[in-house]
Amino acid sequence: MNVKKFTAPTSREALRKVREALGPDAVILSNRPMDGVVEILALANDDAASLASPVDDAPPGAPHLDLDDGHAAHMARPQAPPMQRPMAPPARPAAPEPMMAARPAMAAAPVPRAPFAQAMQSAPQAMQPMPSAQPAVDMAGITALVAEAVNSAKANAAAEMHGMMSELRAMRGMMETQLAELSWGNTQQREPHKAAVLRELLAAGFSTTLARRLLDKLPAGRGADEASRWIRTVLARNVGAMANEDALIERGGVFALVGPTGVGKTTSTAKLAARCVMRHGPEKLALITTDAYRIGAHEQLRIYGKILGVMVHSVKDEADLRIALKELRNKHTVLIDTVGVSQRDQMVTEQVAMLQGTDVDVKRLLCLNATSTQETLTEVVRAYQGSGLAGGIITKLDEAASLGNVLDVVIRQKLQLFYVSNGQRVPEDLHLAQPAELVERAFRLKKDVSEYTDGELPMLMAAAGNDGLREVHLG
Repeated sequence: MNVKKFTAPTSREALRKVREALGPDAVILSNRPMDGVVEILALANDDAASLASPVDDAPPGAPHLDLDDGHAAHMARPQAPPMQRPMAPPARPAAPEPMMAARPAMAAAPVPRAPFAQAMQSAPQAMQPMPSAQPAVDMAGITALVAEAVNSAKANAAAEMHGMMSELRAMRGMMETQLAELSWGNTQQREPHKAAVLRELLAAGFSTTLARRLLDKLPAGRGADEASRWIRTVLARNVGAMANEDALIERGGVFALVGPTGVGKTTSTAKLAARCVMRHGPEKLALITTDAYRIGAHEQLRIYGKILGVMVHSVKDEADLRIALKELRNKHTVLIDTVGVSQRDQMVTEQVAMLQGTDVDVKRLLCLNATSTQETLTEVVRAYQGSGLAGGIITKLDEAASLGNVLDVVIRQKLQLFYVSNGQRVPEDLHLAQPAELVERAFRLKKDVSEYTDGELPMLMAAAGNDGLREVHLG
């Protein structure tokens, strides 16, 4: 198979490369994000058709060889017709062949010729009277050769089976992609309103995986407007959000804001601290920072703490954190500002272990940058998941050109939203997450719905899988 790989920053550009290189009838084998880009494996239609036609390179009348039976190749040879000979004395009986039992194994896999020939030469001598120790030595060597041949045959058979299964899986994926593309092409003709809704979902930044799931569950008999309203209702219902601040402000506890560098953890910590101070006073709040890497990072939080009248404690490791939390056990609320770590850094695991290694229940709130791509946000959630996240905060909402990417990740990963942040003002630019408003804003910020052509939609839907998609609650 002449499989070609295409990479591009977006699915649209990757699909265009496929169409330019292989034509509109190309077969999409896989579509997945790889290190910030989209990777598509595709196959030309002619190559896909050649897989379905049998190939037989053997000449007519050639004997059939069965690799599973060591005697098959020997039995398939045509026997010469018997020849008429004059009467002669009876032929002497052939010498016995003590190696006959080892022939099936020898035919199944190649063995070294020199040891085998040496064993055959010594076979006639085995019939002569010899010391009792010599036959045992020869039989041990023969047994080792037979065992080696059997193991080699098993290894070859396992390798062939693995290759055959890989080809079958590739062919199955190709057929599923082709059938899905044909099915969506027919659906696009029968139900054009689904194509219109799909364009809106993709333009708003939602993934093809979630869009395919929603369109599959779309009730029949609905027009384009009705279908769009149903989609928005289902999306809002699947965005989990905190109903009010009592779950966090009134109940109190220990909360740690985590996430990559530059997502706004320190600013969000200051905003939450200001809300707690306004509700309970500065004496009920404590601030802890673990960011000792960036120059002036802890000083920024100290400035916020000085404005609010709250002491800021600095810790370096798990032991310091355990001591600090023990000293602050009488505080109503403790907020921890953690160091920013890339989702691909090993320090993420260490940070999660440090927060979970204390004797106190530390609830982790993940800060999600609304300007990041969907693939990046998915990696962030999976890296910081650990034993479970208490919730999330969407930051930089005012800088995002699209919201569908972050809402898609929140829905697929079943992450509960606490707040959304849309600015640098403390504490004004922090609001409770309202799912319906976020979904409506995502569709208001959508791009041009004509970005994808009619011919690209079936390829997109065929390449969409169910990876990373948890069950969507339809209500």
